[in-house]
Parts: sequence; structure tokens; C-alpha cells
Amino acid sequence: MPGLLHEKRCLPPVAGVDEAGRGPLAGPVVAAAVVLPAKGVPRGIDDSKKLPAGERARLYARLRDCAIVGVGIVEPAEIDTLNIYWATMKAMTLAVDELARALGDVPGHVLVDGNRLPRWGYAATAIVGGDARSRSIAAASIVAKHTRDQIMIAAAESHPQYGWHSNKGYGCPAHLRALREHGPSPLHRRSFAPVAQAVLPF
Repeated sequence: MPGLLHEKRCLPPVAGVDEAGRGPLAGPVVAAAVVLPAKGVPRGIDDSKKLPAGERARLYARLRDCAIVGVGIVEPAEIDTLNIYWATMKAMTLAVDELARALGDVPGHVLVDGNRLPRWGYAATAIVGGDARSRSIAAASIVAKHTRDQIMIAAAESHPQYGWHSNKGYGCPAHLRALREHGPSPLHRRSFAPVAQAVLPF
């Protein structure tokens, strides 16, 4: 399970940052920034990819109650303008900016999952595989993943043909088939090759 070794090496308060939704063909990219409390951290925090949806939902609710959280969302149209890399960097920046407002101050240090940092003024460290090594980053991964999943489940009500309630916008065979049959929706990322190809006949 992710520990607190990295957090203990940093000036508090320490924020963990992670994102969800770099790979899907549809929907936003979502980042979260989380400062865990000194006491009362919920048990079971882990890399969100290792947790079933029900456990993510439970931990999300607990984290919203006990932690300080910021969320940043970049929508598909802006992903197409910026590209997914810079859109992800923007989502992370928005998340930490929101967290700083909730804190009433800048975090002492920010731990970011991955090998790159946004262009910001925060003291920060990038950690490859951070969602499996840092509890704060793992908590952020849960918040980001659950938030994005709920966005896609809600979007599936208006666009049921793509199966987003189950695939969350990723390019599974059923989603690709629906994309070919119905063309892209307003939530599709037109800069992504499978979506761009589906636009051609329409």
C-alpha cells in the first residue's frame, strides 16, 4: 500500500496530485489535489486502478469529508486545442490552485504522479509510479478517477449509444463500433485519431 515516506520528507502541508482520463476518446481530463489530515485518514487508500468502483466511491466520500481537496477539469474542446499533454498539465494546475484557495495558502510541497511537472510556482516533485508509492497521490488518483467516472456516467444518459456508463469513454470495441455507426458526439476528442477518422464520412 502507498505510504507516507515522500510526504515526511517535504515541508507541510503536502498535496498529492494525480489525473484521470488521458487516454479516453471522449470526456474531460480530470486532476485532483489532496492534502490528507494528520489523523483519521481512511484505510484502504491505494492506486485507483487497483480498486473496484464501489471501493473508490466509498473512499471518495471519506476523503471529501476528512481531506482538503481541489479538482481541475479540462473539457474535450480545450483538449483538442491544447493537446492532451498540456491539457493534463492545465488540469493539475487548476486542481492545485483550487486546493490553495481551500487551504488559504499555497501547499508546502506538491507530489505529482509521473515524470513531468506543470509550469507553476509551487514547490513540487514528480514521482514515477507515485500513485503506488505516495498515499497523498493515491488519494488524489481516487478523487480524480471517481469524479471523471461520474461525469461519464451522467453523460451516458444523453448519449447512450456509446456505452459510457461502462467504458467511461475509452476506446473499447463497442465504443469504436458506435463511433463508426453514429459519428462523434460533442464530448468526443476530435484530435484523437479514431475520432478524427470517424468524422470523415459525416
